[in-house]
Amino acid sequence: MIKLALILLLSSYIFASSLLTTYKDYGIESVQEQLDYELTDKTFWDKYLKNKDLSFGYIEQYKSILTCDKESSTLKLYQKSENGKFKLIKKYNAFTGKYKGDKVKEGDRRTPIGLYNLVEVINKLDPFYGPLAFVTSYPNIYDRYHGKNGSGIWIHGLPENQKRDKYTKGCIAIQNKNIKTLNKTIDIQNTLLIINKNRYLKKVTKKEMSTILSELYRWRYSWIYNDINQYLDFYSDKFIKSNGAKIKSFKRYKKRIFAKKERKSIVFKNLNVIPYPNTKDIYKISFTEIYKSDSLKFIGEKILMVKLTKDTIKIFTEN
Repeated sequence: MIKLALILLLSSYIFASSLLTTYKDYGIESVQEQLDYELTDKTFWDKYLKNKDLSFGYIEQYKSILTCDKESSTLKLYQKSENGKFKLIKKYNAFTGKYKGDKVKEGDRRTPIGLYNLVEVINKLDPFYGPLAFVTSYPNIYDRYHGKNGSGIWIHGLPENQKRDKYTKGCIAIQNKNIKTLNKTIDIQNTLLIINKNRYLKKVTKKEMSTILSELYRWRYSWIYNDINQYLDFYSDKFIKSNGAKIKSFKRYKKRIFAKKERKSIVFKNLNVIPYPNTKDIYKISFTEIYKSDSLKFIGEKILMVKLTKDTIKIFTEN
C-alpha cells in the first residue's frame, strides 16, 4: 500500500515537473489543453471530493440552504460553517399547499417540489401575508420543460389580526417573528430553497459526483477544442432548450458555430451540482459562465439539467 502511494506521488511529481518545464519554455498556451484535459479525469475529482460535504450535492455558491418538507410541514435552515460543512441552524413549523403532490398549474393549490432561488424580498404587501415575503424562482427551467405553469410562490408570514386556514394556496408560510429573523440571517443571493415531498433528500455518493463533474468538464473540453461530435453526444434526443429550440435545430445551430473554429476560453465559477428532489437520477448543474472567443464575450448564469446514465450525463434542457 505504501509502495503504491509512493508510485502515485512520484507519477504526480513527474507530470507536474514536465508540465512546468513545458510552460517555462513555451508559455501558458503550450500546456493549456493538457490542463483542460486533466479536469476530465475522474481520478482528479475522486481526490478533490475526498473531504467535501455532499449532503446537498456539490455546492460552491450557496452559504445558506432552506429545506421544506411538505409531509411534516417544516422549514429548516442550514448554513455553511468554517469547515465547509452545512449545519442545521433552525427548524420552523410551516404551512404549505392545501393538496398533496407537485404543483402543475395555476390555481391547483399545491406547493411545488424542486430547487429554487430566492429572487426578491417584498416588504410592502397585503397584511394577510405578514410583514414580508421571499419570492421564489418558480417555475424554474425544469418546471417549464415539463409544461408546468403558475407563479407567485413565496415564503411569507401570517396575518396578525385575522384567522387563516392551516394551509396555503401553494406558498410556504411561517410565523412572523421567524420570517423577520430569517430575513436578517440569510442573504437571498446565496440561498438555495429545496422543496421535497418528505424529509428524505437524495444522498449523492462521491462516485456519482466524480462522474458528473468529470463528464461536465469533458463537455467543456469538447466545446473549447471544437469537437462537435463529442459535444453533441452529451445531448439527449429529447433535449429542448429553454427558448423552445428542439434537438434538431439546436444541432444545426451548434454545427454552424463550431465550423468557425474560433479560439475560446470557458471558465466555470460558483459551480453547483445538486440532485433534484423527488427524482432518481436527475441533477441540476449551475455555474457562472465566463466565455470569451474572437466574436463573443459573455458572463452570466448557465443552467444544465442532466440525467446521470451509467458513466455519463445527458443534457435534456439548458438556458
